[in-house]
Amino acid sequence: MQPFRLADHPSRPMHPVPPKPLPPPGDDALDQARRDFLAAGHTLENIRRDFPEWHRGRPRYLLWAIDADRPAIRENVARAAHHLQDILLADYVRQPHITLALCGFPTDEPQQDDDFGPSALLAQLKALRRAACAPFMLQIGQLASFSSAPFLAAQDLEGGLGVLHDALSPTTHPSGGPYVPHVTVGLYKGRYPTPQVQARLDAHAARPVLCPVDRISLMSYAASEIGGPLAHLADYDLASQVLVWHDDPLHLKLQAASSSSTGIRSHPDGSAIH
Repeated sequence: MQPFRLADHPSRPMHPVPPKPLPPPGDDALDQARRDFLAAGHTLENIRRDFPEWHRGRPRYLLWAIDADRPAIRENVARAAHHLQDILLADYVRQPHITLALCGFPTDEPQQDDDFGPSALLAQLKALRRAACAPFMLQIGQLASFSSAPFLAAQDLEGGLGVLHDALSPTTHPSGGPYVPHVTVGLYKGRYPTPQVQARLDAHAARPVLCPVDRISLMSYAASEIGGPLAHLADYDLASQVLVWHDDPLHLKLQAASSSSTGIRSHPDGSAIH
């Protein structure tokens, strides 16, 4: 068969939506997040330091996410960050993304509860194939907040986010709360009264953007760095159900395990064969 290359199947462009007033949050996860934020009383102070008690020397942490690092979304994130710049931690450089599920610390032989090994990846890939989620559309716009971080809410227009999250979540570590799809704007640098912060969030003029999704990505970040950049490890194409690995020698056993299960062979140039 001919090699499948992501370059042959480019993502559909993102289309800005004409600005219009956003409706107030409904009785859903976003509404619950708003209530929780106000009930917290104060934002959480994020501290720029290493957290060895969490990572215990394990260098990288893995997650599944939608890559939202596109011009229209970057602009919206930058506008929101500028609106809140006096209360956000400096040097937050993580690319725009929508987390679907947390994985854990990659390892060939899991020992800890939050380790992530080849068998866990195989379970995720099988779940994705059973779900058979088709490409879908999101809308990203409204500025909202968790106690630790403001975000742009992602509206699941066609149900694809829910399908993917439900498929991946049983194989990962639960977060303990309802799933609120979002693009993080930054991290709070101090304790600020949430009613006052909420008023600033509501005063921000959101610019909704339509975001087509035809693939999801396996990503990682340095566990010792708060708000550091994401590394792009692999892409799972929704239409073809093909996992395409990028050249990453640190995760060869994960690649080998996925290939043995799915019949996909990885190539250094980012192509794959069924």
